[in-house]
Amino acid sequence: MTAKPDTSPEDDDLAGYDVNGRMCIVTRESGSPEELIRFVAAPDGTVVPDLKRELPGRGCWVKVDRSLVEKAVAKKLFARALKADVKAAEDLGERVERLFLQQLLQMMNMARKAGQLVTGSAKVDAAIRSGAALAVFHSTDAAADGVRKIDQARKAWHLGMETEEEIPSFRLFSEGEMEGVMGQNAFIHAAVLAGQAGEGVVKRAKMLEQYRNGGQSRAPGGAGQQKQ
Repeated sequence: MTAKPDTSPEDDDLAGYDVNGRMCIVTRESGSPEELIRFVAAPDGTVVPDLKRELPGRGCWVKVDRSLVEKAVAKKLFARALKADVKAAEDLGERVERLFLQQLLQMMNMARKAGQLVTGSAKVDAAIRSGAALAVFHSTDAAADGVRKIDQARKAWHLGMETEEEIPSFRLFSEGEMEGVMGQNAFIHAAVLAGQAGEGVVKRAKMLEQYRNGGQSRAPGGAGQQKQ
């Protein structure tokens, strides 16, 4: 029998030996790390999100849902869960959303460098009709006509190939938000292609959409609109 590492759930909830170590502190429902956001106490006594699940020390978990993060702040659940005199910023929910967005845009830059992201309506249309596109993205500034034409290509591929679902479509950020991370690589329309980086983009896009939309991702079959 393999011995467990000499760690305690009190100090290291990442080991996962105790299902309670991965329980949402708001809903009290357990889940996998991919379904939860980990939070830890920083040295200055503030609560910080650990999206990569790699910071040391005792952690606690909240489901990927902004409203639940905000509820945990309002009810002061972090101090109880972390067993420490910690303070969660009132705008913690917004900060987590910005981190999700930043991670997504950084992964898009990686996909572009790997040749797994194409931009421009013509290239996106071609990627969809060839079956190369894993997902499409539109900035929230995109004109309705441009989105409609790409949606037509998605529907044509879906019906022609008799796939179970249309290629996912996302509208998660403005061109201005992209420019802060992607610089001149910001786009109006884009498609991510098969590959590790492209798959990473889709995974992070679904996480961001889920976080914004009450724990639900609306990616299949339509563009998820950004909440205002």
